[in-house]
Amino acid sequence: MALSLTRINLAPSSRALASGLPVSAVNHALKGIQAGGHGSGHAADEHGHNGPRKDAIPSWVARQSGSMHVSRAVPRSTGIYQPRYFSTSARSLRETTSIPDFTPYLAKSPNTNRSLQYFMVGSMGLLAASGAKSTVSDILSNMAASADVLALAKVEVEMSAIPEGKNLIVKWRGKPVFIRHRTADEIEEANKVDIKTLRDPQADDDRVQRPEWLVMLGVCTHLGCVPLGQAGDYGGWFCPCHGSHYDISGRIRRGPAPLNLEVPAYTFNDDEEKLVIG
Repeated sequence: MALSLTRINLAPSSRALASGLPVSAVNHALKGIQAGGHGSGHAADEHGHNGPRKDAIPSWVARQSGSMHVSRAVPRSTGIYQPRYFSTSARSLRETTSIPDFTPYLAKSPNTNRSLQYFMVGSMGLLAASGAKSTVSDILSNMAASADVLALAKVEVEMSAIPEGKNLIVKWRGKPVFIRHRTADEIEEANKVDIKTLRDPQADDDRVQRPEWLVMLGVCTHLGCVPLGQAGDYGGWFCPCHGSHYDISGRIRRGPAPLNLEVPAYTFNDDEEKLVIG
């Protein structure tokens, strides 16, 4: 079965004459010719008896050439369409390409805005310093100890609650603290010891602020055990874990412990008769 191909040329949707005048404008001109009115080209006062050619641009278009710019657009050739003319206002073209003049706003001298520049730089520096200070303050406040930890930072003990010759154990920062109200005989015994014979030489006066009050951490310096009070060979403290003996001043006298019992920081509040640890 053989197929036959036939080429069909469809009429264009918009036609133009060889001169570029649209078909619609020609039809309008033809209607004017038939009516014999203004713009037809056949009125005696316009173009004479014969009138203009049908494919020429009417005279009313030529009269507007002072304010109209005619440009020729050549589309891609298809063999069907003809070149057309488009009109654009020349005044609008000049307005779109105009550049504003900012010369009146320019500084007359480089020193004109220098004060403003210094003010802006100083203001920004002040704001930056304020923000940095606030940030550092917030960080430090978050890293600070809480209220319950600060409450344990110091411990106050009523001195009148401890009779002479007795011990008191209090908890400070999670550690036991021995408080001994020593008698005159105990003070004399502590001072008679020859410190040269001690493993950790230390005089009794260097370990106390007041001779009658002895304050020490109740932690054995060997392995951290808690010694027993009023025990041992020297009438002081004894650690039953490994056999360390401490005298009435808390100094190591026998056993594996290398150092004396530690003395914490403390003060006396005579107005309230209190001993403040920490």
